[in-house]
Amino acid sequence: MATYMAKPADIVRSWYVIDADGKPLGRIATEAARLLRGKHKPTFTPHVDTGDFVIIINADKAVLTGNKLANKKYYHHSGYPGGLKEVTYKDMMDKKPELAMEKAVKGMLPHNRLGRAMAKKLKVYRGDQHPHQAQKPEIWQF
Repeated sequence: MATYMAKPADIVRSWYVIDADGKPLGRIATEAARLLRGKHKPTFTPHVDTGDFVIIINADKAVLTGNKLANKKYYHHSGYPGGLKEVTYKDMMDKKPELAMEKAVKGMLPHNRLGRAMAKKLKVYRGDQHPHQAQKPEIWQF
């Protein structure tokens, strides 16, 4: 019996909505990464983007457990000497909760061109409204 390999022409993409209200940020990110990668499908192929589109709503209502809100930091570097910047997750969740969610999900995807293609199918919104009603997204329960 031969191993099934999905071809780009055989891929059927669906749209799913994940509601982040009151759920831990990491749990939402792992489920979104699994959907984006396509691991929930029987046609999953590691080297082909078989995943679906994911819409995350209420990103501002996601929670971080323990003291992570105050202690966890996000670092980035400008490229210049002394250019290390740090932002606490409390500030990030107050100002840009969409960015915090996107960074969590992108960190769980492959770090290559395939992962970047998967990340383009992620849509994150602060409130409970999104402009993708025409795609008829299904609510994903986990």
